[in-house]
Amino acid sequence: MVTHVATETRGDERGALLAFLEEQRGGIRRALLGLTEEQARSRPSASELSLGGLLKHVAEVEQSWIARARQEPPAVPRDASNFHESFQPAEGETVASQLAYWERVAAGTEEFIRAAPSLDDTFPLPPDPWFPPEGRVSLRWLCLHLIRETARHAGHADIIRESLDGRTAFELVALARA
Repeated sequence: MVTHVATETRGDERGALLAFLEEQRGGIRRALLGLTEEQARSRPSASELSLGGLLKHVAEVEQSWIARARQEPPAVPRDASNFHESFQPAEGETVASQLAYWERVAAGTEEFIRAAPSLDDTFPLPPDPWFPPEGRVSLRWLCLHLIRETARHAGHADIIRESLDGRTAFELVALARA
């Protein structure tokens, strides 16, 4: 678990953005506390989502956006033909292995954002139809997008976990602190 992200101090915008992102990551990690691999892969709600699948997805998405900002290829290329696989743990992928991967991704995100000359620096958006042609976004936008993406899935994780065993986010925070 990444614990080195500092909270906002004296208007440190980067620290604030990274702290908010880490807070949302924590929601997903807490949702996995105490579960078996089978429970993490199960889909107890009407959706096709599992907690293990959400974990894999958010780690891949974060890594791919940071790679895009660095103008490098993502570690796992995804397109319309295989995007669904980002939500499905593969054979041999465990919660522990995915958490370790996400921790490395998170450390890379922090290093990249902290080292950037400015949060106003931009990079090109991919040529996907939902983005404007030849669009560019700032590193600030990237941080906010990662917060939004992770928060959305942290909410999904809360619902899935409560569907599994009735544990709520409030109870899981207390369990994590114990």
